[in-house]
Amino acid sequence: MSDLRKDAPDDVDLGRVWISVATQVWRRQPGWLERTASRLLRSPGLARALLTTPSLLLPWLLTSIAVLAAGAAATTDSGQPLVALLAPGVAAAAIAYAYGPGMDPAWELSCSMAVSDRMVLLVRALAVFAVNAVLGLAASAVSASGAAAAVTFGWLIPMTAVCAFALAVATVARSANAGAAAGVAAWLIIVLCGRVASGHFAAAVTDTVLFLPYLAIGAGCAAVALYATRIPRGTL
Repeated sequence: MSDLRKDAPDDVDLGRVWISVATQVWRRQPGWLERTASRLLRSPGLARALLTTPSLLLPWLLTSIAVLAAGAAATTDSGQPLVALLAPGVAAAAIAYAYGPGMDPAWELSCSMAVSDRMVLLVRALAVFAVNAVLGLAASAVSASGAAAAVTFGWLIPMTAVCAFALAVATVARSANAGAAAGVAAWLIIVLCGRVASGHFAAAVTDTVLFLPYLAIGAGCAAVALYATRIPRGTL
């Protein structure tokens, strides 16, 4: 490289040329899904950040599908709405890993984009929630029979609250692990308290009296998560 620089004309910067060549060689070409997301979001950087969300990558999705499939099989055998009890916990863990340093391959990219941290968080959280809701609804539809059929959709409201709580903890504590642990633990406590109060585990998703508190908690936790992303970029 040094010999080439000696022989190069004075008006040619071989260093910049080499950086340009390396960039072209190592740049990953976007696939059709990323191009579609880029058009919908009107931001190539935001589309790249969305498709590198840890809990939307194939290994995580396969794990979620396996857990919900096991719940669907157990629901079919027992007649109890196990999918409705598993889905909020699975979604809470997934949404906690939607954003943050350490495990996020697009963290440096998101910190250097013109798009705000809050926008990246919002797009990723909505995408993770939507994917997990679809997976849960599919598992519920497959296993809907007896008592399970009555809560095919009822678990979406507690799932919203638990996901918002996990995301709030993750953003405030600046730790996806803390958010996932808090979300799963909170949902487990709710289910056990419902079991003690009513005598059956499904009370956490079938008791309509709880729906209004779920929505209030979800709204409050979402506000906390949005407020937490107001801190200077790159310090979360």
